[in-house]
Amino acid sequence: MCREKRQVKHSALNAPRFRRYYPASWCSGLGSWMLRFLLGWNAWELTQSALWVGIVSALMLAPALLLSPYFGVQSDRINPRYGLIWSMLIHGAIAMSGALATYFGMLNLSVLLILATALGSVSAMHSPMRLALVPLLVPREALPSAVGLTAMSFNIARILGPAICATIIARAGATWAWSTPVLIFAASGFILKSLGGVGTRQKRAHGSVNSEFVDGLRYVFSAAPLVIILALTSINGFLGRSFIELLPAVSGRLIAGGAAELAWLTAAAGGGAVLGGFLMSRLRADIRYLYNMSVMAMLFAAGLLSNLFWITDLSSLFVLVGLLSLSTTLAGTACQTLAQLVIDPPYHGRVMSLWSMTMMAAPAVGAAIHGAVAEWLGFVVAFAFAAFFGVLSLIGLYRRRRGMTEDAPVAKVTMSDSR
Repeated sequence: MCREKRQVKHSALNAPRFRRYYPASWCSGLGSWMLRFLLGWNAWELTQSALWVGIVSALMLAPALLLSPYFGVQSDRINPRYGLIWSMLIHGAIAMSGALATYFGMLNLSVLLILATALGSVSAMHSPMRLALVPLLVPREALPSAVGLTAMSFNIARILGPAICATIIARAGATWAWSTPVLIFAASGFILKSLGGVGTRQKRAHGSVNSEFVDGLRYVFSAAPLVIILALTSINGFLGRSFIELLPAVSGRLIAGGAAELAWLTAAAGGGAVLGGFLMSRLRADIRYLYNMSVMAMLFAAGLLSNLFWITDLSSLFVLVGLLSLSTTLAGTACQTLAQLVIDPPYHGRVMSLWSMTMMAAPAVGAAIHGAVAEWLGFVVAFAFAAFFGVLSLIGLYRRRRGMTEDAPVAKVTMSDSR
């Protein structure tokens, strides 16, 4: 059988349960990117400060450090579909709060920080629930396809969300831009509510949240490949993803851009990520191949970030952001797929919550650090340093590639017993 036929056979869209879930993933991604755009754009409009934009970006991600472990345990206990329904309700409440604050002229920096923290907190719940649900919907060989397709939908939303927001702001005002995600999150919640029988789990005895989380930590640290995957995820977040988080300030500082320029750059990031997700959806579930690809993609990202001095206008920054997003998405989805492939199902939610925590916390810390350094030395110097330290770390991890494949545990099953 040729490779192309194998890939089609292993497409996640061949799984009926994944097809039923996929539209909800599209809606949640679109609403999420609209909120992130509005928070970043308002942060720059209110402060004109790269530091404050970095802080707002960090608050949209940092709560995962505290909350993801708890929700990871819960995603191993409950039907993660229920967690996603609650996530949509809370996302909608955040959007409605932003709309009301804007309408009554109360959207100041303090309110913005509260909304960013709330978004970061609900994201800490949403991510482990989603990561726990997807492997319950597809067979093992279709996991790269499922991860790639989910990344595609999320990053197409990265293009559409800011474009929609920028258009609404220009034609109807910011209040309507905040209000639109409310309807989108409602649609996603309705779809998830209608998916009866999706994501059910076998019942088992539970200990305390702390004891189950500690048990998950022991499992992770007993498996060297999982530690390596988490380290790679950290580097990817600190390099390319932190740059993407700072796009409002990067646009304003490097090319004196406004909302329209930011929308174009966010679209470039989305376009690169869509291509990265598409490429991932066509790859095979091979641990060594995915590991090597993730390292090479991060090295390419480091090379891009070490050459920001040639950025002079929107077109050059557009190209760089697109390429950087492509490499970052390839690396990130490869790391996610690697983790999904080696985890035993009873630990899936807890381990993926650690991955999610790392995935969100690394760019949060990176955005805050790079934003602070950029205030002092500028973005060119800040990311040149980041690229240098990133390359050194990647060289050290690449030397562990044999252990990655030889010591990797293999999950026995990846699908639930849902009817």
